[in-house]
This record gives sequence, C-alpha cells and structure tokens, in this order.
Amino acid sequence: MLGKLYALLLIILFLAVAAFGWLYYFANKELALPQSPFRFSLKAGSTMKTVARQLTDSNLLSEPWTFVSLARMLGKSTQIKAGEYELDHVVTPLALLRLLSRGQQAEQAPVQFIEGQTFFEMRKLLDQHPDLEHDSKDLSEAEILREVGASESKAEGMFFPDTYLVIPGSSDLKLLQRAYSAMQNQLASAWESRAEDLPYTDAYQALIMASIIEKETGQPDERPLIGSVFINRLKKGMLLQTDPTVIYGMGTQFNGNLRKADLQRDTPYNTYIRAGLPPTPIAMPGLAAIKAALNPAQSNALYFVAKGDGSHEFSSNLEAHNRAVNKYQR
Repeated sequence: MLGKLYALLLIILFLAVAAFGWLYYFANKELALPQSPFRFSLKAGSTMKTVARQLTDSNLLSEPWTFVSLARMLGKSTQIKAGEYELDHVVTPLALLRLLSRGQQAEQAPVQFIEGQTFFEMRKLLDQHPDLEHDSKDLSEAEILREVGASESKAEGMFFPDTYLVIPGSSDLKLLQRAYSAMQNQLASAWESRAEDLPYTDAYQALIMASIIEKETGQPDERPLIGSVFINRLKKGMLLQTDPTVIYGMGTQFNGNLRKADLQRDTPYNTYIRAGLPPTPIAMPGLAAIKAALNPAQSNALYFVAKGDGSHEFSSNLEAHNRAVNKYQR
C-alpha cells in the first residue's frame, strides 16, 4: 500500500515538474508578431480567458490555455488593464503579461467630431486624417452603417461628437463604430430620463429634434429654451419654420445665402411648408442638445429671433415676435 502511494506521489511530482518546466519554457519563448506593428485593444471588464482567446484569434498565441495558466500561476489573471496596445517587436508571454498588467498603451492620436457637423463633413475629416487607415473612403453610406452594426438606413446624426483617441494606423471604421455605439448609449440613457408629454414616438425623433436645436443654438445656455419653442410648436400643430433644416435639404445648392424662394422650395426638410419633424437628423447633436430635446425648459415661447450677438429674443405670441424682428433684424 505504501509503495503504491509512494509511486503515485512520484507521478504527481513528475507531472508538476513537467508542467512547471513547460510553463517556464512557454513564458520565455518569443512570440512572433502577426504583423509589425501589431495593435490590439482590450475592453474594460475583459477576463484573462477572453484576452487569451482574442490574442489567439489574432494569431499572436497558438492556443489560449497555456497563457491563461501562466497568468494564474503568476497571480496576474485579474490584473489586466483595458486600453489600446501596440507591439513593434517580438515579445515573450511573460513580457506580454507584464505589459498587460501595467496597462502600457500605444501612443494615441486625437480625432475630433464636432457638434453640428454633418455626416458629409465628418467623412471629409476622416478621409483627410493622417493617423487613420481610410477603410471607409470608398464605401457607401449604407455599407458604412452595415460595417458599424447600425440598423438605421441613414447615417446623419448617428455618431456621437467627441474627441476620440486612436492608435495611428487604426481603421476609421473602428472609430466610427465607437462613435455610433457612444451615440446609442447616450441617446438611450437620455431617453430613459425624458420629461413627460413629449411629442415624439421614439428616441430617433428626439435625435432629430436635438440636431435642430444644435444647429439653432448660438449660446449653450439657450438650448433648453430653444427646445421648448420647437416642442411647443409641435404640440400646437404649428410648422417648425427653422432655417437649418431648409439649408440641409438644399444640399450643395446652398451658397451661403438663404433666399425667400428657398423657403418656398419643397424638399423633405423644408419645415416652412412641411409639418412635423424632418425625416432624419440634420447634423451631429451633442449631449447638451439631446438633453434639451428630452428635457426642455418649461415655457410658453413659440418664436425666437437672433439678436446678432449669438443670443435670441424669445416670444410667446406673433405680435411680440414681430416687434423683436423689427428691433433686431430690420
């Protein structure tokens, strides 16, 4: 009996030494990069198993489980830092684990999407940005939406304006995917905390309104009041009569001078002759505009006119509005 137990212990010891020897060999074996530089990103909340699988799918690791075992043995399986990484030379699994646990990130470059930009303007920015791989350049609008996982048929307003950090040489489609997801998250959160009795059937209509507020606002603190004007008009069945929608509908025909004839030209975006909201957003609205569309100021205002300094005069009836127009416009 003691002989069998002794033999079993020897086998266990042998297997343990063999496993340790294999892990030691693996830990110090150089990993060939799939390409140089090799770039990858780790999402917040990634587990060691998902990271190892990701690196295996990218052909940096031949299989995931040895890397997971090494991480567990060294106590680093819960120390992975999310972020963007870049490898420009061969590394060992041990060095890779140290890198991931320190959170050392690749050098990143900023790409800025600005509130009020149109999808056309945003694409132009992407095509000219020196730090991006221009994978979207020859794609149609529908193809881009498909690539980023969007269910919408129109791209206007579907990307959240912000400053995004990217690894030089990364795909512009990856950036668009991030901006699309950010807009979905921000809009969903704002929709959940919306005011009662709003004239929208869904969050997309609120996004359309937010884009109008964005284009009409000269001073940030006026957004909730501008939102109130347009919402009051919708509730009363009044035409929105907002110039930015007309300009958007004119497209390249707009030369910087909006004429009376333009206000009478029928397009789906001419809110001087068509009731309700236009069919799509007209620009990228920022978070403040989205909040103004979903939690507007409480007012009776139905009109506003620009004062010439970026601010507006608000009125609750046409007579007061005409006086304001005479004062500031004529």
